[in-house]
Amino acid sequence: MIEPLYPPKPSPGDRIAVISPSRGLPELFPLPYELGLERLRKEFGLEPVEYPSTRRMGSTPRERADDIHAAFTDPTVKAVIASIGGDDQITVLPHLDRELIRAHPKPFFGYSDNTNLLAYLWQCGIVGFHGASVMCELGRPGAMAPLTERSLRAALFTSGAYELHPADRYRDVDLPWEDPATFAQEPPTEPGSGWYWHRPERVVEGRSWGGELEIVSWLLMADREVARDLSAYDGCVLFLETCEELIGAEQVFRILRNMGERGMLHRFPALLMGRAKAWSFTRPQDADQKAAHAREQREAVLRALGMYAPDTMAVFDVDLGHTDPQLVIPYGGNVRVDGPGRRITVTY
Repeated sequence: MIEPLYPPKPSPGDRIAVISPSRGLPELFPLPYELGLERLRKEFGLEPVEYPSTRRMGSTPRERADDIHAAFTDPTVKAVIASIGGDDQITVLPHLDRELIRAHPKPFFGYSDNTNLLAYLWQCGIVGFHGASVMCELGRPGAMAPLTERSLRAALFTSGAYELHPADRYRDVDLPWEDPATFAQEPPTEPGSGWYWHRPERVVEGRSWGGELEIVSWLLMADREVARDLSAYDGCVLFLETCEELIGAEQVFRILRNMGERGMLHRFPALLMGRAKAWSFTRPQDADQKAAHAREQREAVLRALGMYAPDTMAVFDVDLGHTDPQLVIPYGGNVRVDGPGRRITVTY
């Protein structure tokens, strides 16, 4: 297994590539996108650099791969961030030049469908960063969530250990991006309930792997960016989360069951499970429905672990993935899960 490489970090004043390797939604929703660019400039001191498909819907997989190559090989660009996710980035992967990217490692930030590129970088031996898109986290209405801002700033500019903390309050209900009024006020939040620990008897420390559960399942089905020798995952920390499509608990169980049948699940001695996304515009669930959705998802995960990885420690409702605020998780980097101390520390 290739020793993981943390790429050199940018500094304030540097250029950062903004790409749309999944979907060019900045064309349809310019308000959160422009706000995100403004915050990159004013709050982080970085100069965004756009590419031909960044603001264009309908770009081909080849065109998006060309933008990825251009972003990684430009010597004046010091980091790369996705505008947003999508649902077909897996079609971009065959067009990527592994040796070219391996020869030009850079910090890449993204999540959701960008799990594809993060898994690709993992196979290249390059540590990526699961979290922080331009349109969602940087383009958040009102202001960036402080927990998100601190995590992103640390991941962007610093190295070393960073302790994660649960959010006191979080947001699950989204607001319409086409309405300017959305961005004029702080979005409503609700109280957080902390992390839920399962089997916290030990300390686990290892490289991280995972991402959005649905995308992980697609990679497994397509047999892409998954290690041929499954022992590569021995001792790693698995992290997973679900998106606004609100897949049901039974589907969550089946994906994990199939990972178990493949001989993968038991290799991870610890699992970080993101807070279950429980509201969407197509399924605007009330408080009781949201609570049931999250509870049933947790039960499904625990059922799969009980069958295939009974010794695995799990932490639920971690603020990663499709939630606000959001903590950046190094993808392929070091994660320490201290069960007795109820602490999670990542290495940026």
